[in-house]
Amino acid sequence: MSDKIVMRVGECLVAGGPPGTAAEPEVAIGEMDGPMGIAFGTLLGDQVQGHSRVLAILNTDIMVRPATLMVSKVTVKKSRYTNILMGTVQAAIANAVIDSVRVGDIPKEKANDIGIIVSVWLNPSVADDDNLDHKILFDIHREATATAIHKAMNNEPSIDWLLENQDKLTHKYFQMGLDGKI
Repeated sequence: MSDKIVMRVGECLVAGGPPGTAAEPEVAIGEMDGPMGIAFGTLLGDQVQGHSRVLAILNTDIMVRPATLMVSKVTVKKSRYTNILMGTVQAAIANAVIDSVRVGDIPKEKANDIGIIVSVWLNPSVADDDNLDHKILFDIHREATATAIHKAMNNEPSIDWLLENQDKLTHKYFQMGLDGKI
């Protein structure tokens, strides 16, 4: 694939594990010599208390390619939450990026030219869960991130699918509001 990847966007929700383990990443992917590079550099250099931006790493001192920046959707207030976010979830995201190259969703020849920004949802309840299963949390975040990347790189869902299914779908939390459950 030699076509320029200006910017692609995708999301995914993976739930069904123990309480607090759901993942809902949103990703933006694009060439670093365009808008993605500007966004990436700005986010990395403009740290905000409670919303640290860190690179996805496989281990301390081993950053993944494409360069991937994690941004927390939740204000970080507890060191235990930070340790889970910057440990289990960071490793899951890093592995998902490598998985995405391995399966061809991200072209290997573009690995040094594109960047990924992952907006990370990690339920704050994990900081209070003394029985948190880190393997399940890792697997769910890895799957969700890889799926979000796949959807971004394949422009999914397509506009045709959205037009065909718009009236068949109701946002889960909107429906819960209609039912008086939230």
